[in-house]
Amino acid sequence: MTVLDQKAIRSLPEAAIAAFRDRFGDRFITSMAVREHHGTDESPYPVCPPEAVIFPRDTDEVVDAVKICNQYKVPVVPFGIGSSLEGHVLPIEGGITLDFTEMNKVLAINAEDFTVTVQPGVIRTQLNDEIRHTGLFFPIDPGAHASIGGMTSTRASGTNAVRYGTMRENVVSMKVVTAEGKVIRTSSRARKSSSGYDLTRLFVGSEGTLGIIVEVTVRVYPQPEAVTAAICNFPTLESAVQSVIEIMQSGVAIARVEFMDTRAVRAVNAYSKLTLKETPLLLFEFHGSETGVREQAEIVQEIAKDNGGMDFEWADKPEDRKRLWTARHNSHYSGLQLRPGSRSVATDVCVPISRLAECVSETAQELESMPFPYTIVGHVGDGNFHVQMLIDPDSREEWDMSENINRRLVSRAIRMDGTCSGEHGVGIHKMEFLKEEHGEDALQLMRLIKHAYDPNNIFNPGKLVSWDA
Repeated sequence: MTVLDQKAIRSLPEAAIAAFRDRFGDRFITSMAVREHHGTDESPYPVCPPEAVIFPRDTDEVVDAVKICNQYKVPVVPFGIGSSLEGHVLPIEGGITLDFTEMNKVLAINAEDFTVTVQPGVIRTQLNDEIRHTGLFFPIDPGAHASIGGMTSTRASGTNAVRYGTMRENVVSMKVVTAEGKVIRTSSRARKSSSGYDLTRLFVGSEGTLGIIVEVTVRVYPQPEAVTAAICNFPTLESAVQSVIEIMQSGVAIARVEFMDTRAVRAVNAYSKLTLKETPLLLFEFHGSETGVREQAEIVQEIAKDNGGMDFEWADKPEDRKRLWTARHNSHYSGLQLRPGSRSVATDVCVPISRLAECVSETAQELESMPFPYTIVGHVGDGNFHVQMLIDPDSREEWDMSENINRRLVSRAIRMDGTCSGEHGVGIHKMEFLKEEHGEDALQLMRLIKHAYDPNNIFNPGKLVSWDA
């Protein structure tokens, strides 16, 4: 029985409806089935449909849609594939949703410069398929088959972030439609620049609240000469996390290191038909030359052994690695099988690596007393971990318990000089924590930016930063 703070709906004026129909014809859709699909994401909130959905095909159509919205003060919410976890795409003030499914072209591959330019609807797996022939790859891999536009808007991350960074480090430039219907380019493709404000970083992670992204240039990387993966089980959660801390402090350039607690391993085994030993485990991947990968693996094995790690199980073949990482990426869906019919409440935090073991351990102790199942997984190489709580969707009591766990987890992370979200973003669910993390003065500055960029509050209103103090 999750609660959604439904704002006052700004109904579509008849003049706006006429303008949309005249411009978009049968791609201005008001059927309830389509609207409900676009009023749903992976968050625990109930369906919140927009009043209409538009499927633009190019930048000019996005410009025209935004101009109509701004003229009539109609909210507009960008939509990729709806995989967000914090209510980002829910149109809580009504209005229209712009679905970017049909803006899904790779526009330019500049292999010599290690950049690729795409439309926002391009899916990350599609991007890698289209550039594979160049010997390059795009490393950011959130669990879902997310769109590049959505990943940019939420400052997405994933299992490779410990080596390759997040979307913040890998978006070079973008084109954005402003509230006035103008198209701006945030920067050039130059490797570095000291020219003007860093508009690119401002829009990365803005969650559709400042403008509509219509083109993104991302950084890509050479495919490594050698890749190998390994699994190592541990007797306790704490010993596994302590191993990660020591590995990172040793300076090993590991590509991925992921944590799963016992419950998550059990769920993954059942969902993905694996036979992993059901104890806390770390899943590693090493990239580099044959010699470099071997040296990295030897150092990691020694550190793991000193912390009670059991024998490494290696996955050298591409198909074996793919099976393991697919299972890890599906951990959100496998967790749902622990309690059929449940609703997932997922949350994440990120802390300095030195405080990671303490934060994870205290969180696990609190969760032990809860009446519902849970899992803990994490991109622990950069101090980020996720908690999935599986609650009865009809139980207000369990919802309140999960929210209390979330509040205590966030406060714990902030006390440790961490953040309320390492990669899920803010959306609706994390808005209340921004003041605690950033302070009122910083929050007011964010609000002033929102007012300046979007004076009629049409871009994804009610998300990230509140309109009023």
